Amino acid sequence: MRFIIPLAAVALAFPSLAQQHDPAMHSQHMAQQQPVSGDFRQAVAFPLEMKEHTLTNMRDHLLALQEIQQALAKAEYDQAAEIAEKRLGMSSLALHGAHEVSKFMPQGMQDAGTAMHRGASRFGVAARDVAVTGDLKPAIGALSEVMGACVACHAGYRLK
Repeated sequence: MRFIIPLAAVALAFPSLAQQHDPAMHSQHMAQQQPVSGDFRQAVAFPLEMKEHTLTNMRDHLLALQEIQQALAKAEYDQAAEIAEKRLGMSSLALHGAHEVSKFMPQGMQDAGTAMHRGASRFGVAARDVAVTGDLKPAIGALSEVMGACVACHAGYRLK
């Protein structure tokens, strides 16, 4: 269990490593990381109501990521930026009750969440810039960092 948190920190510190990911190796990689007999993510205890609230928020985060990708595919960059900021970015913290939820999170989980929220705000800026620059690559890279924070957190933690 102790190796997962440093791996999450590496993933957050070096998001460019995600660019080297080969999806075909995913099954093999996961088999090497997690023995068949168990889930070695750190279990984090939340009160039942807070757990349900948090899981609902995470499902909305996934939906927001899908909606962002859909907006990007339609070249609706301002729409993608708005979704990112309102639903995932720093201005969404009050909406999600982040201050209350963070009280139950270990520091690494808090750090991953903060990285995701800050990354979403950075993505919003990069997405709006596409309309001016015509260069989508920085926005896609910023979106990858947002998703990398999600992956790092889910790889290291689980709610109980």
